[in-house]
Amino acid sequence: MSGLIGKKIGMTSIFDENGKNIPCTVIEAGPCVVTQVRTNEVDGYKALQLGFDDKTEKHVVKAAEGHFKKAGTSGKKKVAEFKYFATEHNLGDVLTVDLFKEGEFVDVQGVSKGKGFQGVVKRHGFGGVGQATHGQHNRLRAPGSVGASSYPSRVFKGMRMAGRTGGEKVTIQNLVVLKVVAEKNLLVIKGAIPGHKNSYVIIQK
Repeated sequence: MSGLIGKKIGMTSIFDENGKNIPCTVIEAGPCVVTQVRTNEVDGYKALQLGFDDKTEKHVVKAAEGHFKKAGTSGKKKVAEFKYFATEHNLGDVLTVDLFKEGEFVDVQGVSKGKGFQGVVKRHGFGGVGQATHGQHNRLRAPGSVGASSYPSRVFKGMRMAGRTGGEKVTIQNLVVLKVVAEKNLLVIKGAIPGHKNSYVIIQK
């Protein structure tokens, strides 16, 4: 699908025509440079590789430097491929936030905030034990039993337990584009998206 690479600026809220306060996320979307054009003849599939956010020259490895030089651009910090792009583009073309229109729906993909090692209440939404009396000591947020004893004599795969949480690729679908600020390459999207401030996200139609 057609899309761009962007950077999450942060969250804010705006008022609609009815005076309702709408929470929204501001994304710096583009400008992105076409750094490679995948074709059926050479690669076996069609796609566009886009690059976003300039990287200082000393931090670009030699192989990547040659790759970006073919597209006539400087090194980029984030590179991503977009399959089934709606329009044809050539190497070195610059795509801006004008790709999107107000009122249309987009999917936003990012890496969620890392939470570290967490228990089942935070990780899976367990309720915990509500009863804190009758000799209850320190088991309010415990997971409880994880399996039977004599049969099946094991813990099933996929059992929800404590562990490392967050830091995973997450896609939020069907978010509404509230505003497009073309002169600043900003996209205002309804609702929250995954990731911390200044993290890279992929916006697709």
